Amino acid sequence: MDEEIVGISPAFQQVLALVRMIAKTDSVILIQGETGTGKEVIASAIHNQSSRREGPFVKLNCAAIPGDLLESELFGHEKGAYTGALTQTKGRFQMADRGTLFLDEIGDLPLELQPKLLRALQEQEFERLGSTETIRVNVRVVAATNQDLSTLVATKQFRPDLYYRLNVIPIHLPPLRERVQDIPLLVEYFVRKLSARLDRSIDLIPDEMMEVLKAHDWPGNIRELQNFIERAVVFSPESVLRLPLGDLKLLTKQPSAAAARTLAEAERDHILEVLKQTDGQVGGAYGAANRLGLARTTLVYKMRKLGIEARRSHRTRPVQQDVVTGPRFESDEGDQLAMVRFAATANV
Repeated sequence: MDEEIVGISPAFQQVLALVRMIAKTDSVILIQGETGTGKEVIASAIHNQSSRREGPFVKLNCAAIPGDLLESELFGHEKGAYTGALTQTKGRFQMADRGTLFLDEIGDLPLELQPKLLRALQEQEFERLGSTETIRVNVRVVAATNQDLSTLVATKQFRPDLYYRLNVIPIHLPPLRERVQDIPLLVEYFVRKLSARLDRSIDLIPDEMMEVLKAHDWPGNIRELQNFIERAVVFSPESVLRLPLGDLKLLTKQPSAAAARTLAEAERDHILEVLKQTDGQVGGAYGAANRLGLARTTLVYKMRKLGIEARRSHRTRPVQQDVVTGPRFESDEGDQLAMVRFAATANV
């Protein structure tokens, strides 16, 4: 397995056993899991253990590219296909020929592009944007998402035929809170890696500090843990790992059940108020996630946990006035342009 794959917990070992079993095949794989659980690392491991390991491993985050440019990124374009297309350009499918294409955040793929992706998966052929020439490739696709695609299918935001084609071999990555046994190993791995990068010589992690880290919920999963350890390494001038005092208090605070409910209710009310102010918009520059200083996926996780249901709106509507440029409009193309309507569906 790859160096970055760390874990001995039964839940994670089941994942690794499945990876070893399916890596040698060419079947499409759908990796599902919360944000920060290591979906790209698992996709890379599948490629590195496959017969395609000598070929390219090409990545594309479907949520990071505007919808009107995503077709070109996937399939390429001809010179003059659109304004600014000055040369013929290969897409990720062609770049991944005889290798593996990793499509992250596949749930954010625009509906209008999904039939073309379905054809590329089934027939291994496509046309560049602005061309009628059919290009054939030999590509293994591994897709990943932190969304429930079956729910998106039910709400007609994702094509059922594409979902069934992607879901040939599903892999579910457990969240870090279900892998508590792996936290000490991950902490030690990140301390070694980050100490070398940040020119620190840390060789001791106090037991009480490790217990604090094991007790935390880690809603951002491995990515959140890594970022926290980096902060701790930076604030550790000597050989002993020290957590920043404010963060240590935050992680060790264990409120009573009544206090926890009060905190949860306060957080829920605050999120609902911000969603009201943004007219239900979660992502984007004017969305609730940005106002709260959170990643969109983190806010969605909190909303689900607190019983706040998010629904996308398919309408295009004006959002907050821009003082310099005037009114701006956003639609539901891509992660940052997602529009939602919300409803409180459960009590905390």
